[in-house]
Amino acid sequence: MTHELTAPRLASASSNASASSASSSASSSAWWRDAVIYQVYVRSFADSDGDGVGDLRGVRTRLPHLARLGVDAVWLTPFYVSPQADAGYDVADYRAVDPLFGDLADADDLVRAAHALGLRVIVDVVPNHTSEEHAWFRAALAGEPGARERYWFRPGRGADGAEPPNDWESVFGGPAWTRVPDGDWYLHLFAPEQPDLNWDHPEVAEEFASVLRFWLDLGVDGFRVDVAHGLVKAPGLPDIGRGAQATLIGTEPLPFFDQDGVHEIHRSWRRLLDSYEGPRIGVAEAWAPTSERLALYVRPDELHQAFNFRFLNCPWDPASMRTVIDESLAATASVGAPTTWVLSNHDVVRHVTRYGGGEQGLARARAAALLMLALPGSAYVYQGEELGLPEVTDLPDEARQDPAFRRGHRQRDPRAGAAAAGAAGAGAAAAVATAAGAAGAGATAGSATGFAAGRATGFAAGPAAGSVAGRTTGSAAGPTAGSAAGRTTGSAAGPAREEAAGREAAGQDGLRDGCRVPLPWSGAEPPYDFGPAGSWLPQPAGWGALSVAAQTGDPHSTLELYRAALELRRALPGLGAPEAGQSGSADSSGPGDGSGPADSRGPCDRRGGSAAGIPYSCGMRWLPAPEGVLLFSRPGFVCTLNTRATAVELPAPGRPVLSSSPVETDGRTVLLPPDSCTWWAL
Repeated sequence: MTHELTAPRLASASSNASASSASSSASSSAWWRDAVIYQVYVRSFADSDGDGVGDLRGVRTRLPHLARLGVDAVWLTPFYVSPQADAGYDVADYRAVDPLFGDLADADDLVRAAHALGLRVIVDVVPNHTSEEHAWFRAALAGEPGARERYWFRPGRGADGAEPPNDWESVFGGPAWTRVPDGDWYLHLFAPEQPDLNWDHPEVAEEFASVLRFWLDLGVDGFRVDVAHGLVKAPGLPDIGRGAQATLIGTEPLPFFDQDGVHEIHRSWRRLLDSYEGPRIGVAEAWAPTSERLALYVRPDELHQAFNFRFLNCPWDPASMRTVIDESLAATASVGAPTTWVLSNHDVVRHVTRYGGGEQGLARARAAALLMLALPGSAYVYQGEELGLPEVTDLPDEARQDPAFRRGHRQRDPRAGAAAAGAAGAGAAAAVATAAGAAGAGATAGSATGFAAGRATGFAAGPAAGSVAGRTTGSAAGPTAGSAAGRTTGSAAGPAREEAAGREAAGQDGLRDGCRVPLPWSGAEPPYDFGPAGSWLPQPAGWGALSVAAQTGDPHSTLELYRAALELRRALPGLGAPEAGQSGSADSSGPGDGSGPADSRGPCDRRGGSAAGIPYSCGMRWLPAPEGVLLFSRPGFVCTLNTRATAVELPAPGRPVLSSSPVETDGRTVLLPPDSCTWWAL
């Protein structure tokens, strides 16, 4: 069995049935438990008016692609009125669409069109901070009575108040405080243009409840909550007592993140969401020091999902992957919530490049996608990953738009480089750790990346362009021969190439433009039908072979692999939600009689290390496998992942139905290609 034998049949079915199957899935009262959610970075998805920037009308015209792909929902990055100091995450008006992206009528049309195709719509909400151009903050700077109480304004320390109120650092680097002309300081955990809101003030909670109702009334199906862990600060705003604070995010308790008070805010939002017909959902972008702390965000009376960044950060190593999978499933199962899985987003190097680039990186990326889609829970797909797009690593400086780059913030969190390279393999991780380690400790493969709280972190301080007057602040990795149209032969690269790819990936961390280059839709030359004329970031020559049109119908292409996988995910009863296909016994979930060694255990509900034979809450079970291979079963289904650079032979666990690379089997044994993942039906 090879991918090309399986994909055409499923892709053909997908073209006719994906909309109806998406509608059927979306009608479920718990649709979000196993949903595949597609992230649209609006400015880079599709341009309708020829200004080179993607917009809401452009998204609407391309929704049929997402319906055919087979996803359940679309998550839209911010499109609200904004000065764009941080790509829209600095909101000046939460109830209006920025003219750059259209207007409210366009938003309404998009939601209606998505629903007609069976797609749910999730929008970003940014409650931790506003734009400096927000009416509230302008009133605060103007001295309006009581206006500063909605933010964190404080007097400085020292005889003349010239020192910041405490030692907190911005996620973007430098002090988290900026001084205004009258001598007060205000808190901004991100850019100076993004002042933090004070959620202790009742007007803040009232305003955001109103904002949520506004968009729910328009018909959106949920919210991705930006910096969900940052809304409450520790009483007294205590000092931390050490520097390099961005490297502590998600690893140690911090007085500005993951305070217990955030949970009452999320409970109030859950009550609001539940008051609407739906269900409507909330998704937490949250960082916490432990998996157990993260699970608190998805308790039954809080938000529905939380992003699981540990899987994204995991190196290409089977032991590390298994640990992350086990611990992630166990943590969410403890509160009855589904786990989420993600490989890329708009803040990190694309995983084709993180996994080594070229043929090797693409082979690993395809395999990782099948692994992700085989796991219990919900999966997130970042736009373009279904095309096998690599990171664009050679953007000229004059073309870059990331505000962090434009401020000259080039010193990055050393953890970011190591984590990005960690995905490519131990050799690459070591190379990058050597290159980046001089910047500070903690450069270990698999550690949390430097985009904590949804941002690239660890940048050195520098003055912010456009700040309020008087304030002070303390070659494109394109397809190689044999990998056209997003396909790969699965061949492995040598250590030198792997280390070079790791260095390339690490060099892009914190420089987020490379993963935001507009999508190629059709044609041989830029802008590849992205829009009528040009694109806000230059697209590489050669991306025509990676376009949607070029890959459609090609049985070897990454696009058809994703389409086939999403069709099978619906067709096979054992895939999807944690409880999918359960028969009530772990014994029934494996091949044959389901027996296995004493350490075969269900990661979703391990009950202190349960042995085989005990029912597990998600029906997933690890099976014995050779070194370098992961092998697990779910009801009626088996997944094999070979992370080695060489082929591996083992007994065929079932009937092969999909593989990321051509696989050879005689029905009794199978030769798993290097860097590949295969799905088996029982």
